[in-house]
Amino acid sequence: MDIEREIPQSRTRNFCIIAHIDHGKSTLADRMLELTATLQAREMREQVLDSMDLERERGITIKAHPVHMTHEFAGDIYAMNLIDTPGHVDFSYEVSRSLAACDGAVLLVDATQGMEAQTLANAYAATELDLAIIPVVNKIELPTARTEEVVKELSEFLGVVESEVLCVSAKSGVGVRQLLDRVVEVTPAPVGDPESELRALVFDSTYDQHLGVVAYVRVVDGSLFKGDRLRLVQAGTRAEAVEVGVFVPTRKQQAMLKTGDVGFVATGLKDAHDWPVGDTVTMDRDGSLEPLPGYRSPKPLVFAGLYATDPEDYPDLRDALARLRLSDPALSFQPEKSAALGFGFRAGFLGVLHMDIVRERLEREFGLELVITTPQVEYELEYRDATVTVLDSPGEFPEPSTIAEIREPWMRLSVVTPTDYIGSVSELLSNRRGEHHKLEHLEPTRVLIEYDMPLAEMLSGFFDSLKSVSRGYASMDYGFLGYRAADLTKLDIRVNGQPVDALSTIVMRDRAAAIGRNLALRLKREIPRQLYEVAVQAAVGSRIVARETVRPLRKDVLAKCYGRDVSRKKKLIESQKEGKRRMKRVGQVDIPQEAFSAVLEMNGVGTRQN
Repeated sequence: MDIEREIPQSRTRNFCIIAHIDHGKSTLADRMLELTATLQAREMREQVLDSMDLERERGITIKAHPVHMTHEFAGDIYAMNLIDTPGHVDFSYEVSRSLAACDGAVLLVDATQGMEAQTLANAYAATELDLAIIPVVNKIELPTARTEEVVKELSEFLGVVESEVLCVSAKSGVGVRQLLDRVVEVTPAPVGDPESELRALVFDSTYDQHLGVVAYVRVVDGSLFKGDRLRLVQAGTRAEAVEVGVFVPTRKQQAMLKTGDVGFVATGLKDAHDWPVGDTVTMDRDGSLEPLPGYRSPKPLVFAGLYATDPEDYPDLRDALARLRLSDPALSFQPEKSAALGFGFRAGFLGVLHMDIVRERLEREFGLELVITTPQVEYELEYRDATVTVLDSPGEFPEPSTIAEIREPWMRLSVVTPTDYIGSVSELLSNRRGEHHKLEHLEPTRVLIEYDMPLAEMLSGFFDSLKSVSRGYASMDYGFLGYRAADLTKLDIRVNGQPVDALSTIVMRDRAAAIGRNLALRLKREIPRQLYEVAVQAAVGSRIVARETVRPLRKDVLAKCYGRDVSRKKKLIESQKEGKRRMKRVGQVDIPQEAFSAVLEMNGVGTRQN
């Protein structure tokens, strides 16, 4: 008999690991897999759950990864379903989906760094869902570890006694077995009715070339067998359970998933839209069933245009985005057309890092070469007739005379930094139009600074600037506040009198000239010289706020002249000038894709954030 079916629901534990970036989540998961013999020693490697090349190269977790383990405690075998989660603020939606599938959470804190911004945010999110929280201090083996201080800080924050805070070394394995025991003791068994109608929460999904859409599910009520006819409560999609099973961490087939299990179900569906994340799976029978609460759908905050370098790759880009969105519901896109770049998509992201990761995945996993336009935020426009719309593309900016008010999104930014850098961090935030909200001492040497700041100010190089002024010690988290009125305008870039829509942007009116000069100068450096003079202009409406000139290539028409026939020389020069004027009137400047890529990269689009 299958040992998995012998483990009762009362001995099942579903938990996740939440922490700030680089506090050791993936390494701790490695040790748990090793100690529970889920993987053999020859199968082990560092960050085994980080299966994407991007995750391993950057040293960050991008996707939440479920894995099934068994652990012996007090003479009994327990089924333990672990979900390793990302730490970067741009992937907080992955954490929220993981929490919705769990009953407990290991809150991990680095002994050398203490509590950081994402530590606080993840702890609050777990508390809101009423999860059992297990506080753990990691990296105690490091010579710079401040174990006692961090234990005290964590215990005060959670309101628990210091003895409840476990101290471990994920790298060496010290304390990890005790942590597994604590997870069994503290995390409650799944609550659900095995005899009830099937209800399972879809908390993630992926696409397999042979199996179609593969959904990651948490079975809340009933059981799910291979071959069952299934239906989504809200979407209404019907499918057959082609395969069911658990992750170990690769997919392992089983005959069934019982109440409380976390695993996968392969549906055979070929369309990524048919099986949305957050829906409830049930049996395909008549009758209504109350859907599970699921979780809040992520709201894109940053928008940019995605275009294939080769226009013939447009269908491939469309298919690749659809496949990517299956496992990344925070990604949104819709078709758009650019006069300069052709057909592409207006895509929405949770942040600049999220945008950069999507671009790299499209290039690596699908072999596409892309141009991505300047990132924008979503604005609220109120017209003079009192109608309100949202705007995420400069190309849709209406006539200024029709606008009563423009409102931009503001964020509540939380920064944890050593006290030595309070001044420099506060200055950076103030220079980015930030408004001070709160300053709180977490411990004698570290503070929590809260500012309200426009999201647009966080798009271009902000994360790098924050790390620079704090020498790498500051960490941040942010949440949406609302919209506030601002004096904004559309900045156009014109080349030889023709607008280049891909470089248009929405900016503060008092900064339009400076931003325009910067873009015009960069574009001047990238446009190949023509046989005639090319003007690169930045304009607000009909007013030119900046101009640069690409000097023409000039043929030496006097090379074959000899003697002192001045009138002949003047005639040749005037003839050349007239020819250049005629070419300028009828000529078209062909801006190469490389120029767009270079200008947009320099404008902060390709900023790497780890």
